[in-house]
Formats: sequence, C-alpha cells, structure tokens
Amino acid sequence: MIKMVALDLDGTLLTSDKTISKGNEQALKKIHDAGVKVVLCTGRPINAIWRFIEQLGLTEDTDYTITFNGALVVHNNDKAELAKSGIEKADLIPLHNFVKAEHAPLDILDFQQVYPMTDLKPSMYQQQFKGNINFVPRAFFDLSTTDEYSKAIVSDKPELLDLYQSAIDDSLRSHYHIVRSQPQIMEFLAAGMDKVVGLKALLTHFGLDFSNLMAFGDAENDLGMIRNAKVGVVMENGQEPVKQAGDVITGNNDEDGVAQYVHKYFD
Repeated sequence: MIKMVALDLDGTLLTSDKTISKGNEQALKKIHDAGVKVVLCTGRPINAIWRFIEQLGLTEDTDYTITFNGALVVHNNDKAELAKSGIEKADLIPLHNFVKAEHAPLDILDFQQVYPMTDLKPSMYQQQFKGNINFVPRAFFDLSTTDEYSKAIVSDKPELLDLYQSAIDDSLRSHYHIVRSQPQIMEFLAAGMDKVVGLKALLTHFGLDFSNLMAFGDAENDLGMIRNAKVGVVMENGQEPVKQAGDVITGNNDEDGVAQYVHKYFD
C-alpha cells in the first residue's frame, strides 16, 4: 500500500514559473488529510522552499522534507535533523582542480549557505536560485576544513555545461555522484548520495519501506527514487532515461501532471 508520496520540485510539482498550481495543491492536500505522507524532495535547503511547505500544509508533527538531494532529512515543524550526511573539504579538491582546469565556475554549499568560489570564473547559480539562502563569496583556500558540505554546483550556460560534462573522466566520477538537475546546473554530491538515501532514512523512521513509496520526478537527480519506489511516476516533460526507468508517465508540469496521477491512483 502506498503510504508516502515523494515529489521533486523543479519540472515536476512546480510549473515553469516556479509555483504550485491550485490543482496540484488541492490533490496533495486531499491525500495528506487522508493520512498519506507527502514529502518534498529537493536539492535546496528547507528555508528556500518554505513557502511551498506552507502552501501544502506540510507543517504537522509527522511532516518531513528531503533536502540537498538526500543529504539532509529535516523535520518541518522545528527544523530538527533526522538524518544528515556531508562531505569534507578534502573530498572536494579533485573537483576544484577539474573546474579550474576547465575554466568553469563552482559553488560549494554547506547546510546553511552557498560559497561561490572567488578564485574561479563567476557562477550563474545565484541568479538561478530562488529562495532564502545566503551567498558568501569565498576562495577555495579559505573554506573551513572542519565544516561539512552538502554538495557542489557548477552552473553555467547549457552549452558550456555540455562541454564540462564531456570532459569528466572515470577518476572524477569515482569521487562523486554527478547529476545534471537542470540544463544550466550540474550537481556534485558525495559518492553514493541520492534522494534515495534520505527517503530510506525517512521510510525507516516510520516503519515503512520502498514498497510503500510513490515518487514523482523528471530529471537525472530523480532516477534513484523513481527506480526504487513501488510506483515511479515520470512527468511528460521528463528526460528520456527517467521516463524509461519509471512505471507511469503522467502529464507535464504545466498541466497539473502530479494531480492527474494522484487523482487517478488514489480516487
């Protein structure tokens, strides 16, 4: 039985103008009121998506959010951490060397703020980012060696990201889980880190497993949860490899695709 519904945001739950439609809102509130756990799964921190959490009414004692693509599971009510897994500065050195050689930008995130690397090409990430988080420019040399970091971002024009991506070799891939979450954003997570990691911790917390999960997604960083969920639902606008991995294709993100399948399944 499906007892938890996990939802990616960009390209999935959110429309192209970065809002939750009334149709999606009503459908998700209905199943949430019926006892189904509705969990937002995002690469962003919880403060950056708080308006969506409030819009959907996900502020009860049993409501949680998967943030930083699985690296942090947060209790919505009090922002307490249920599960957390970071990456150390030393683990980011191969990536810094790579982007420097490619003349690419880099942003490094801890669990509170974003550090655009001032010793590299200026990044596009801040202008892409919509939400409440501080950007604190800093040189890589000056990053703390004792703090934990959630992930790193390379954000540039899509055609330049294509070039950077084509230059990644097996050695670099062995250090990170690399996902192209948007045409202009490539994310570097700790090896093995995925939204599935956070979802597994949350499912276990509630005494559930992946047979109780339905997941909605559209992009490469959603592949893990789409493959592992009992019902993996992919948006019509989703990337082709994600569609191939899913169980169901629903409507696109600008036509209440989430609500379409929620009504079909739960009604």
